[in-house]
Amino acid sequence: MSKLGTLGARLHRGEIGYDFVKNRKIWYGLSILITILAIAGLAVRGLNMGIEFQGGAVFNTPKNTSVSVSQAERYAEEASGHDAIVQKLGDGSMRIQVAGIDTGAANEIKSTLADDLKIDSEQINAELVGPSWGEQIANKAWQGLGIFLVLVVIYLAIAFEWRMAVAAFVALIHDITITVGIYALVGFEVTPGTVIGLLTILGYSLYDTVVVFDSLKEQTKDLTKQTRWTYSDVANRSINSTLVRSINTTVVALLPVAGLLFIGGGVLGAGMLNDISLSLFVGLAAGAYSSIFIATPLVADLKEREPAMKALKKRVLAKRAQSAAQGESEVHDEEAYADEPEDDAAPAVVGPRNQPASRSRGRGRPSGKRR
Repeated sequence: MSKLGTLGARLHRGEIGYDFVKNRKIWYGLSILITILAIAGLAVRGLNMGIEFQGGAVFNTPKNTSVSVSQAERYAEEASGHDAIVQKLGDGSMRIQVAGIDTGAANEIKSTLADDLKIDSEQINAELVGPSWGEQIANKAWQGLGIFLVLVVIYLAIAFEWRMAVAAFVALIHDITITVGIYALVGFEVTPGTVIGLLTILGYSLYDTVVVFDSLKEQTKDLTKQTRWTYSDVANRSINSTLVRSINTTVVALLPVAGLLFIGGGVLGAGMLNDISLSLFVGLAAGAYSSIFIATPLVADLKEREPAMKALKKRVLAKRAQSAAQGESEVHDEEAYADEPEDDAAPAVVGPRNQPASRSRGRGRPSGKRR
């Protein structure tokens, strides 16, 4: 068995583990800090909405265009009077986006770009995009997100309990906020691909969370009938028992997404891959983090407020204190016994022994006076 497999088996059996629930305040603080940074980035920089949401034109140049990205960006901004976004594609062609222009302005910009780039205007493909299409996509996405969250909360409340539904909802909001904030800080365009990525990560985010919740539900049956474990102890064991599985599934999911982001988008220059892969990459990582460090500890926090769980915790702590006291008493008894001296041996008698007279004394002598 590999070292990782051995580690997973030991975690599952409870032989080793990290106390996630005990240190939950550290992870709560870290999550709050990251969320505040994400919201601040969103408020200060805002989202770089793509042309699908603003309307405008997209100009695609032929292969092996000889100018640089900075030159093409300068030409497009001078021709349009608007900010332009230029992407160099893998085949040497360029994708030039100019937002906020109409059909007449697009034709003029196309002719000016052809002159500046020293190519035939017929070789430049111009596509006009209206803002209404992007607005429709955004509205449908928000509707889908709202319906999804409602259905998830209802399902988790029925299949598990309402506390787990609340914890899963908080984890989802945490993941979406961080992903959107990273988008604002990085400055990537928000396109329909971004919206698709955001909706996709919701399922991945819930996957690990539901796995841990299912393990927790199984291990907390008849929990109040024993006095060995508190609810937080069992919650921590559930996280540790599924930890390696969560790491494996997350790594396997992140590897192809990282390939799309760093190779497909960064090396080959496929813009749409950047849009969808960044949201997937950040969302998957945030979902794995929240399922381990946020969702389950939050369930333990909510559950420990129940009167039955409070009473169980008191009994468990009392029994542990009693066991500790008995253990210390036994240790002290053993130490005292070890310090006692052994019984002294009988002292040796100094001088002649007092032995009984021999019965054979005087035998073989005639009676009478001594001579």
